[in-house]
Amino acid sequence: MLILSLNIGLIAAILGLIRQYQMLQQNSYFGSRFLGWLKSDLTPLPYVIKGVLLALTVWAAVLGEKVLADSMIVFSAVALFFGWKGFAKNSSSIKKLVFTARIKRMLAFSIAVLVGIGVGCVLTNGTIKAVFLALFVLFTLCTELTCLISLYCLKPCEKLIARHYINDAKKKLSSVRGIKVIGITGSYGKTGTKYILSRILSEKYNVLHTPESFNTPMGVVRTIREKLRADHEIFVCEMGAKNIGDIKEICDIVHPDMGLITSVGPQHLDTFKSVDNVFKTKFELFDAVSAKDGTVFANGDNPLIRERADSTINLYGTDEEFATRAENISGSRGGATFDLVFGDERVKITTKLLGRHNVLNIVGAAGLAYRLGVPAKDIAFAVSRLAPTEHRLEMKTSVAGSLLIDDAYNANPEGCLEAVNVLKSFEGMTKVIITPGLVELGEKEYEYNKALGTAAAKVCDKIIFVGRQRSIPLADGVKETDFNTDNMYVAASFKEAMETYSGFADSNTVVLLENDLPDNYLK
Repeated sequence: MLILSLNIGLIAAILGLIRQYQMLQQNSYFGSRFLGWLKSDLTPLPYVIKGVLLALTVWAAVLGEKVLADSMIVFSAVALFFGWKGFAKNSSSIKKLVFTARIKRMLAFSIAVLVGIGVGCVLTNGTIKAVFLALFVLFTLCTELTCLISLYCLKPCEKLIARHYINDAKKKLSSVRGIKVIGITGSYGKTGTKYILSRILSEKYNVLHTPESFNTPMGVVRTIREKLRADHEIFVCEMGAKNIGDIKEICDIVHPDMGLITSVGPQHLDTFKSVDNVFKTKFELFDAVSAKDGTVFANGDNPLIRERADSTINLYGTDEEFATRAENISGSRGGATFDLVFGDERVKITTKLLGRHNVLNIVGAAGLAYRLGVPAKDIAFAVSRLAPTEHRLEMKTSVAGSLLIDDAYNANPEGCLEAVNVLKSFEGMTKVIITPGLVELGEKEYEYNKALGTAAAKVCDKIIFVGRQRSIPLADGVKETDFNTDNMYVAASFKEAMETYSGFADSNTVVLLENDLPDNYLK
């Protein structure tokens, strides 16, 4: 019976670990952030039950084999219940656990530890058996602890593996003769600008770019190791950051020759603490490019950049003083047209991309491409062929023939307000927004979410917020307007939000899906 119970407990632990590893992965393998999620997700009752069960199991081990056998049956049942509950949460989540090599190593380590303790339970007696049982029950029921143990025990190993991959990537990149590396960073707009720049440059060059949101050091390393070829002429590298030094870490791997800074704003303030630190971090790209006497373009319409940038930076935007600028901008639900100016040369641009921020992204990418010798007429042609980046103001058909503006990957205050303005352009249609609001804005989070709620109320006919707690500042913003709150709904999940939307959607309805947060933020 003991062996059977231990096996069931092991299965229960594996099921429970899936959920813990899922949340650890969504928190970028940072133990502190994972602990923060645990704290926010804390409900006392399950831990009380687990604590009582642990005490009873140890007590039963001291009393004798017969009492222990009965106790282990209860333990197995409870452990399996909690394990299955955690596994089910992962299965129903928006962003499920990805079984990367790192996750497989952590899972193998945890299983080895549990098996070793289980063997100790079988082969020992008395007090020693009670100790082994206590450890087994603790690690099996409290999979959060097991997860953290595997994270920290394997950290030295993970560092060695990462260092090997980084060195291999650096060696491979340096072996490609004449390749030019372009770094792109910003609080927002970097992914869209990356795709725009890569498409324009492909008119003249063989271009590699980091895929999707591969903007971490290991994401960049993986791109180089798996995708880089000897015939590539340009590598466009997106660089993300959540802490001071993150951009420098990527620059030390790829050594960029040119750079493009799309924006500086209140993003990831929970880790950066201040916008000044955001600025310093984004301009680590400028420091790296300047060290090679390279060229940096930056968005001059962004007030923080314009105030602090020196004369060595090529500012772009809509101001007539910028050598690279957009003039005569005209936007609609079908996209935008504008004049793109390069010093004394000008070209008419037509794009299907929605939003003023995409105009700026095009201007920045075009300015850098023009500097690299791509003719203005080729730039105009490439821009006319651009399709929306996935989940960034992407137009789709949705429920009951309604129109969906998928802006699920937009997670910054300025971009969200611009998305609401795009929704406003759909005159004559019933306008709806589905959003959980914004995260990682530190003490400014309430303020920006309230502003988003106010902006949505001025444009939308119906509003669906996601997350009981998350919706509070958004709803406060709505209540400061004359919006009829009978048309405001609060859903516990995106699934529930879409069910609510399905109840009134028709072919004359347009819905904006704004910022599809992963599960570690939805409360």
